[in-house]
Amino acid sequence: VQLQASGGGLVQPGGSLGLSCAASAFSLDDYAIGWFRQAAAKEREGVSSISTSGGSTYYADSVKGRFTISRDNAKGSVYLQMNNLKPEDTAVYYCAAFSDYDWFLIASGGKPRDNHTYWGQGTLVTVSS
Repeated sequence: VQLQASGGGLVQPGGSLGLSCAASAFSLDDYAIGWFRQAAAKEREGVSSISTSGGSTYYADSVKGRFTISRDNAKGSVYLQMNNLKPEDTAVYYCAAFSDYDWFLIASGGKPRDNHTYWGQGTLVTVSS
């Protein structure tokens, strides 16, 4: 199971950026997908996640109203549209695949189970003027 996040880069505060998550060797539409981020010297935190069907989404309070998660199962991709970016959004962003039960755990304030989660390589997002 391999996941790859892409689309990171340098953007000014208030700007927008779109991230994509794609998979190889398995079908992404069999999994719920989450976006996580880790800033320097900080713990990894959940940003947003979407259920297998796309019918349920979760957002961390810090990104509500600014970020939008979506998926296109026909294309095998999940997206994170980030608008009104702030310097505190600077981090390496990762996508991860897990079950709908783990999506429920996240939406309930918890974390996905380690042994049921597949992590991809991250993409760096830098918000700076």
